[in-house]
Amino acid sequence: MKIHVNGIDIHYEAEGEGPPIILLHGNGEDHTIFDYLAEDLGTRFTVYSIDTRGHGESERVDSFHYSDMTEDVAAFITELGLKRPVLYGFSDGGIVGLMLAAKYPGMLSGLIASGANLTPKDMKWTSRASMRLTNAVRKDPLTELMIREPNITDEDLLSIDVPVLITVGERDIIPVSHAEHIADTIPGGNLIVLPKENHYSYIVHSYKISPIISWFIDGIISADAAEDDL
Repeated sequence: MKIHVNGIDIHYEAEGEGPPIILLHGNGEDHTIFDYLAEDLGTRFTVYSIDTRGHGESERVDSFHYSDMTEDVAAFITELGLKRPVLYGFSDGGIVGLMLAAKYPGMLSGLIASGANLTPKDMKWTSRASMRLTNAVRKDPLTELMIREPNITDEDLLSIDVPVLITVGERDIIPVSHAEHIADTIPGGNLIVLPKENHYSYIVHSYKISPIISWFIDGIISADAAEDDL
């Protein structure tokens, strides 16, 4: 399906029934990395898997900025009339999720961000060096995005007003210490470190993250129900 938001055509897939959850993929990927995950979550939730701008079947762009992707998702939520969805973001998708939650209080009911970083220097130096070398040989707008962005501050994290779960693989390109910093800075933030997993292994074409997501959403639903009873 296609939707025109924020001046651009965005492709997405929707499946399942229940509370809404949005899935955002990483750099250079598309929604199909969530094939197993979307199928599994679709038994309990309405799953919206988005191709971010310039990816998959969404409209091509010449340059990339996380701020544009953030506005795309905000407009997507508004245009479809989604009521406080949960957002699950992997890598670049997690960055967008953090920026969205910081800029638009109350738009989400919760956020899960896997393998996200606040600035380029927060990736392991080996990954940064590889990106710079690759980009020096062949300029690529998506690689340039990761070299120069994001620039999320602790002040941004402190403004997030919804439950947040940060996940990171033990062998991730994002140091566990950095994931700990993100989780500790966000009010009500929590962290899960996945033993023996790397940046991709528990997410791409995998069910592994599904029970963690379901557990997190169940906690939000229970908390909301308890609040309604007061």
